[in-house]
Amino acid sequence: MVNPPELYHRILDVPRGTSSQGLRAAYKGLARKWHPDKHPPASKPEAEARFKAITEAYEALLDQQENRAVFGACNDDRAAEMFGTFGAGARMARSRSDDFCMRSAPATPAREFTKVYSSGNTGGRRAFAEFSSSIMRKAPPLERALECTLEELCRGCKKQVKFTRDVVTKNGSIVKKEVTQAIMVNPGWRKGHKVTLDGMGDERPGCLPADAVFTVAEKKHSTFKRVGDDLVLKAKVPLVSALTGWSFSFRLLSGKKVSCSFDDEVICPGYEKVIKGEGMPIAEQRGARGDLRVKLEIVFPEQLTDEQRAGLAQILKDCT
Repeated sequence: MVNPPELYHRILDVPRGTSSQGLRAAYKGLARKWHPDKHPPASKPEAEARFKAITEAYEALLDQQENRAVFGACNDDRAAEMFGTFGAGARMARSRSDDFCMRSAPATPAREFTKVYSSGNTGGRRAFAEFSSSIMRKAPPLERALECTLEELCRGCKKQVKFTRDVVTKNGSIVKKEVTQAIMVNPGWRKGHKVTLDGMGDERPGCLPADAVFTVAEKKHSTFKRVGDDLVLKAKVPLVSALTGWSFSFRLLSGKKVSCSFDDEVICPGYEKVIKGEGMPIAEQRGARGDLRVKLEIVFPEQLTDEQRAGLAQILKDCT
């Protein structure tokens, strides 16, 4: 669970340690944006809740800074530590240390930190609860496919993707907006790899903007099939070539030309030749690559004449 100070900083969109001047500037900008009088009836309830929560966060963080100043003047680090704690501990620390500090530093002003949580201000507590819960919630992610060829996944590339997202306007209505975004594809990415664009998805009133999630999809290749980090190439070999010798050449995804020769060996059914290090890049291991597996399929003749059968029987009768 996020503690109150962290929520206050999230509401004002300021980092921890922001000065009082910085808090004041953030508050003014948000107050102008979410003042209920500037919103139509449709978005006014949300604006009222946000405006109250923004005011509470500003006053609470300002109180914390002033309280530190008070206890700095009192020169009581232990009391300051107790008083700087949010929640019930702060109220207990105040009850034990108010008299001491007012006697030691009567001219130092300090607002009541817990006024939003006091029994007489249930509206402020409710507004803060609603707003703090909404800022911790994101709209459902916008999911799209990132279509890539094997060449793009092998070499890496920069892809421009276009998609449409919902955007909340100033008057609270939702409109469609077309977005173009660049995605850098790293060599070796696999099918199913996800790329998340933070806050680039749909917007919904009262929610953080959703993320846009792109999932890598591999386009079918005419020559190669990817299996993990390996590439598989299937080639058909005529029976006569499988028995008497055969060679062929092809280009890898990188464009490099490779030749395979089988002059001194008989190609048997199920034959597979492995060429080390000529597969896909391995994304997790810089410089490493999978293998290229060349699978040869023997093509047998569909029919033979009686003369051909007799000739083959004569030639192959002594083969083991």
